[in-house]
Amino acid sequence: MTEKIIKTNHGPSPLTAEELTELFYNAPSEELSAMGKNVCTEVHGKDVLLRGLLEYTNYCVSNCLYCGIRRDNPNVHRYRIEEAMLLEAVQAGFDRGLRSFVIQGGEDPSYPIERVCGLIEAIKIQTRGEAAVTLSCGMRSREEYRAMAQAGASRYLLRFETSDPELHAYLRDGKTLKDRLQALEDIRAAGFQTGSGFMLGLPGETEKTRLENILLCQKLELDMVGIGPFIPHPETPLKNVEQQPIEDSIRGVALLRLALPESHIPATTAAGTLQPDGREKMIDAGANVLMPNITQTDFKKDYLLYPGKICLDESGIQCIGCLSSRLAPLDRVLSFDKGDAPRIARMRK
Repeated sequence: MTEKIIKTNHGPSPLTAEELTELFYNAPSEELSAMGKNVCTEVHGKDVLLRGLLEYTNYCVSNCLYCGIRRDNPNVHRYRIEEAMLLEAVQAGFDRGLRSFVIQGGEDPSYPIERVCGLIEAIKIQTRGEAAVTLSCGMRSREEYRAMAQAGASRYLLRFETSDPELHAYLRDGKTLKDRLQALEDIRAAGFQTGSGFMLGLPGETEKTRLENILLCQKLELDMVGIGPFIPHPETPLKNVEQQPIEDSIRGVALLRLALPESHIPATTAAGTLQPDGREKMIDAGANVLMPNITQTDFKKDYLLYPGKICLDESGIQCIGCLSSRLAPLDRVLSFDKGDAPRIARMRK
């Protein structure tokens, strides 16, 4: 059955849960990556979308066991970037051609909804409405999601991290997977293009969990979906967990592409941290997004969700040329398009 699935030209149609399960357990990695790449090229062409990432605060009230900026880590040098500095970084990225910005931070109560909405509105004004704003600032109320959408943000990222309810509660300080999934429903109801995803290689994770992660992403019909290898941070309770090979995450990208042909899938920085060509491997398996970190270098070193993070001492804007040259051997090109979800693009025609 595996060989039949591999040899069939599925085109842009998503694979069924049965087909994904068969490939998950039995498909050779090389053939799986080739399938993911072919589907990505057919649906998205050769373009790799750019998103400028801004990490605006590393304060966080959450205490997730895997995270380097968790509340109980006393060794983190905490910061909040003033709006004026954030807008300087946005302007520099906009001048370089970026038309999509991701505003990411910990769950910081000193950034109330009014302040977040003010930042969104300022970015939209500064970029003359030409740039998309994506938010990744944790769980909020339904009213807050609506307010952020009304302020001009069009996308929201909230990873569920694992599809295993018990593992989720253990890792996230008792918080439930049910509430996390409800938040994703609220985000979609607010009108956002909705993104989520998971980590791979968590302690207590089983093969079944890994498969269920992918099937849950498909069930959620995500516009954006990311998979990142778990990298143990030395100042967290999970510091002694054995690092899993990056190949597992690359297989995950290919399966996500086959499950969700139209979704935007990033080649994550964590992959590049584990292996110098990790992001390229993900792109060659079906990823189609890169997110250079355009946060000012003075702050980058303090937003360490995991150790060894790459590109801390250089501007993400300067990295754009490097990223372009790294894509050339893969027959891929950088795209400065806003990169809306295909369903949104169809609605506008």
